[in-house]
Amino acid sequence: MGFLRALPFLYLGAVNIVGFFIMGIDKKRAVRGAWRIPEATLFFCALLGGSLGSILGMRFFHHKTRHWYFVWGMPLILTAQILLGIWICKILSIY
Repeated sequence: MGFLRALPFLYLGAVNIVGFFIMGIDKKRAVRGAWRIPEATLFFCALLGGSLGSILGMRFFHHKTRHWYFVWGMPLILTAQILLGIWICKILSIY
């Protein structure tokens, strides 16, 4: 039972690490003029739960900080995910 309770946190940790690093990879490719990671992929990773990692990656690597849809979209996704998490915890009587 302990592993099952930890599974969502392990998932969120992994997907946030991926979100952070794909921002860095895309920034490195942008500087080199190489093939880029599509913006849809960056947003999809955030939607899968990696929004915090993506936001931290944006700030750390100074990447996509001039695009309004990233500057506003990523925090909006994070806010929605936090509210959804609170709602799910209340329904399951965890919180």
